[in-house]
Formats: sequence, C-alpha cells, structure tokens
Amino acid sequence: MAPDGSPALVLAVPGTPGADVRSLAEEIVSIARSELPGLDGRIGYLDGDDDEFPGLTTVLNQALEQRTARYEQAKAAGVEVAEPEGPVAVVVPLLAGPHPTLLERIREAVAASEAQVELTDVLGPHPLLAEALHVRLSEAGLSRADRARLFTVATAADGIILTSVGGADAVQAAGITGMLLAARLAVPVMAAALDQEGAVAATADELRAAGSAQLALAPYLVGPEVDRALLESAAKDAGCAAAEPLGAYPAIGKLALSQYASVLGIKLPQQGAPVR
Repeated sequence: MAPDGSPALVLAVPGTPGADVRSLAEEIVSIARSELPGLDGRIGYLDGDDDEFPGLTTVLNQALEQRTARYEQAKAAGVEVAEPEGPVAVVVPLLAGPHPTLLERIREAVAASEAQVELTDVLGPHPLLAEALHVRLSEAGLSRADRARLFTVATAADGIILTSVGGADAVQAAGITGMLLAARLAVPVMAAALDQEGAVAATADELRAAGSAQLALAPYLVGPEVDRALLESAAKDAGCAAAEPLGAYPAIGKLALSQYASVLGIKLPQQGAPVR
C-alpha cells in the first residue's frame, strides 16, 4: 500500500497524443497501481496541452494545487496536520532507453512547473525488458516462447536487430538489453539506431555476413516515442519481419513503479536486478 501522502507518480509520455497512446499510458499506470494499491498515478503528455491530453507541466501544477487544497481544508476543519513537505510528484519518463532530446524536453516541462518534483531515469536497461522483447518476438512468431521446449518455429529468426531511437547512448543501452535477449534466445542480437539513416540495413548485412539467414526486427521502444512508419521502413530496408513495440507489457508498468519507489525509498517485491 502506498504510504499516506505519497507523491503522485506522473508518467511523462512522449509522442503525438491520441486514443491509442492514452490507452497505452492508462494501462501502464493501472499496472503500477495494481502493484502498489493507493498509488496516485497520473499522465502528462509532452505534446499535450488541453483537457483531454494535459501537458506535463499542467499535471504537475494540478498535483501541487490539490495537495495545497487538501492541507488548507484540513486546517479549516480544525484537523491538526503537518504542512506538506517533499516532492509533490515523481516523474517517470516513458522511455525504454535514453533519448537526449526527449529527456531535455521533460526536464524543461518539470522546470516550468511550480511544484517540487523528482525526475527518475528511463526504464532500461533491465532484464524485464529482455523478457518483454522475447514475448513480443514470440507473439509475432519470430522466436520460441520457451528455449526449453523441444519444438521449432518455422519462422523463428536466427538473428535479431534491436532498434532504438535517441542516438549513440540509446544504441548502447539497447545493446546491454540485447545481450540478455541473446542469452534467452541463443541467437545473435545487434542494436541499431532507427533514427540514423542506413544503420538498420547495415546491421542486417552484418548479421547475414556472420551467418544469420532469417532476421527479425525487435523495437527496443515502448511505442509513442517513434513514428510507426519509421519502424515499417526499417523492417523493409532490412528485408525482415518485425515484432511489435513493448507497449503496455506488464514489465513496463512494474519498471515505472520501481523507478518511483526507488526515489522514495519504498520497498517493493523483488522484480529482478537492474542492469547498469
């Protein structure tokens, strides 16, 4: 149970707001709430600024106003309460890996608010993300669901291209999770930047030169931070099928909550050690 008076967990959601993005973000917050009942979970959009898709700065200011109002109401009712202290919210970027441009925009939105806020790191690298990638590949028929099962999948890939956006740091972070994925699948995994022209195709050539005949593209992305057309174009350039982005896989909600809890010193059930 979330301690009384705990700050809100505010999910900072990149990308163009829309019904699909909102549904995904709401599901991730719902997963976090199921892990920590009583959690005040909220959603702030980097590119939102209205009642339907409130911007991150707006959401943080609302959290501050509501906390102040509760305090004033308690005082007016004669209830002896301590003046609120500490952060109003903990902002968790909805990003699997580092993305300097988006992270700078999140920092600017936080700085523009009137609230005292803590900002966490991105969600990965982490073993749970390797699990999520494995599941997405399996759902697309591109890998076995379980290495221990004694059957083969006709379309199973023997080489994986792990795609990310955000530059060299993002590729490096994806590569760390890629090593964990390679251990799960027992096939080579290489990371490539979606936002670097020709990088995915070059990685596909490298994997084929090393002996991989059937490739698959695995997005190291939650989803909203990238244009789907970019993923489709990259898969076409590499000449291979692609799995879906990570989306609202349960690990995403658990990792968002883990980042929140780590900032506040709240102990959660063990979910696997992060990789740094």
